[in-house]
Amino acid sequence: MARRLRPVEAGFVRDAPVRHVFARNVSAAPERVYRALAEDVPGWSEWFGAVTLARPLREGAGREIRLRGGMRFEETVLVAKEPELYVYRVDVAGAPGAHALVEEWRLAPVVTGTRVCWTFAADGTPPFRLALRLARPGLDRAFRDAVTALDRRLTR
Repeated sequence: MARRLRPVEAGFVRDAPVRHVFARNVSAAPERVYRALAEDVPGWSEWFGAVTLARPLREGAGREIRLRGGMRFEETVLVAKEPELYVYRVDVAGAPGAHALVEEWRLAPVVTGTRVCWTFAADGTPPFRLALRLARPGLDRAFRDAVTALDRRLTR
């Protein structure tokens, strides 16, 4: 059952009780990566394996995301600063025990393309926090696979 989460702001990525930070270089330019993240919301289902549906809400100020297994999220975009920063908060989630979730995508140019850094920040009940800590290797793998697929999509 989906429920409303605590409405935190972008700074929550620094203060959250559970923070996972993942980074990877891709060959696509930062502007192309940013547009794929922030502007081509429906395209997420083509490169992020867990995403089955992604659609913009409220004229781009929010998003609806559905994951394999039936999990559904409603999100609010907190920061959209092209081409370097895209941050959104989960407002409604079906994740039991979740209290607050924010995801930050930070992009930086490198000689070979873009350094993509994804921060997954969360708070919740003690069992939820433990589950997220244990899920770190899976989130890392999902991030690596997604960013690799995104880079292939953007450079073909």
